[in-house]
Amino acid sequence: MTIIAKQSVWLIEDNATLRHTVARAIAAIPGFACAAQFQRCEDALGRLGEPDEARPDVILLDVGLPGMSGIDGIALLKQASPRTQVVILTVFDDDDKIYRAICAGASGYLLKGAPLDDLAAALDEVSRGGSPMTPRVARRVLEMFSRLAPRETALAGLSPRERQIIEGMVDGLTNKEIAERLGLSAHTTDGYTRAIYEKLHVNTRSGAVAKAMRDRLF
Repeated sequence: MTIIAKQSVWLIEDNATLRHTVARAIAAIPGFACAAQFQRCEDALGRLGEPDEARPDVILLDVGLPGMSGIDGIALLKQASPRTQVVILTVFDDDDKIYRAICAGASGYLLKGAPLDDLAAALDEVSRGGSPMTPRVARRVLEMFSRLAPRETALAGLSPRERQIIEGMVDGLTNKEIAERLGLSAHTTDGYTRAIYEKLHVNTRSGAVAKAMRDRLF
């Protein structure tokens, strides 16, 4: 008989009641096992520091923990075990924590209010390379990135060469220095500059730079 190894899950949660509830839920999911439970990030990091310790496939991590916060712990956990997928499991759904968790390397973001039945789907998704998120969090992520996306009003009208010219302006270079950087003549660079002013509806270099920064062209 072939024995299929189960995916190993570590749980970092300081609330003992919830920790035991989630651990039981994990144990009931086919193909997964809750291999270890911790109250603090520091405890899990200490365990990962043991040379013979098997690395978990997934870590379910709370944010509000005693000592080191879950978000601060993500990078250290990933450093200690790069192949481990870290999934946040928390009550916090504010933009700052979601953004910081994703930037720190979290593979998913789940809210504790979601049904425990959703945990099985989330663990399966992350084990297949996905990024499970509670629907409300996924909507927040889309909204955040739509706000961070460059505006296309000014960007769309610039050619690749014109973008290089205005990037030089943003870097504080003179037209002569921009021409030398790009291997262009001063006359050609001046022509591109005039075209940029026209497309951005400005009359000065400072106006072009200000509009580029405002519209997040760079």
